[in-house]
Amino acid sequence: MDADTLDPLDRQLLHALHLDGRAPFATIANVLGVSDRTVGRRVARLRATGAARVTAVVDNRATGSADWLVRLRVMPSGAGALARALAGRPDTSWVTVLSSGTEIVCLVRAPAGAPAPLETLTRHPHIRDAYAHRVLRHLMNRRWAGRTSALSDDQAAALQAPLSDNAAPIALNDLDRRLLPALAADGRAGYPHLARSVGWSESAVRRRLEDLRRSGAVRFDVEADPALFGFSTQCLLWLTVAPPRLAVVAQAVAGDTETAFVGAITGAANLLVIAVCRDETALYAYLSDRIGALRGVERVETAPITAYAKRVVPALP
Repeated sequence: MDADTLDPLDRQLLHALHLDGRAPFATIANVLGVSDRTVGRRVARLRATGAARVTAVVDNRATGSADWLVRLRVMPSGAGALARALAGRPDTSWVTVLSSGTEIVCLVRAPAGAPAPLETLTRHPHIRDAYAHRVLRHLMNRRWAGRTSALSDDQAAALQAPLSDNAAPIALNDLDRRLLPALAADGRAGYPHLARSVGWSESAVRRRLEDLRRSGAVRFDVEADPALFGFSTQCLLWLTVAPPRLAVVAQAVAGDTETAFVGAITGAANLLVIAVCRDETALYAYLSDRIGALRGVERVETAPITAYAKRVVPALP
């Protein structure tokens, strides 16, 4: 499936699933003015072609875990194999291969207070250097605008899942440790299937998931390649920002339509941005006209993304 085959209804469905990945098909159908069967058939096609996958995302504030951004300098001949190996780890997310073919960047979730997880990540023979940066704070409270602009404000409001801005630490139990990985693999799995998978009653699974969502510990998102929306260029931007301007610059960048992620990190560069643009010309314009004009930005390192080996956020540390 490519951008030419992603029609307006597909875009509306993806927007709806971004708002609530577990929204019943009947609810989505009612808001969009189509039949339940049409919604079910379209979502099944999007999933079968790999265009979209709903997954559970666990808030690390709730689980008491920490995110580390790891940069690995690698030998070009081993980049592909290493990216696949990292993608197979349960603690990694958005494993990316950069355009040079000599660097892989991934996000690793670890228990809070634990050291940077470099020891287990650097055993591969093709790794030359490794750097770990703690993600101090996620600074973007919305999703990339390119994939969430197909619904009207009224439609979006009717589909928006209840949100919590105060995710409090919770004690994970045995049910969570079975349930959350299953939901990370398939965020739309039905309660009977989940109950069979985890060995608990359907009512217990339903109640626990409702509690997790209400507390803000778990939300549901849909993975979709920006290329499906006609955006072919993705780039990591490592910004070095004067500390007094860090919050202002982060807020400004987080509001840009080109931005998919903003995070404050440790290291020489203190702000990481993932920019999504239609092409290289649009990326150049964004860098020169927007980023270059922000007061306080002292240095910018750009790293175009060649491919994603993994996009899903780990369910548990």
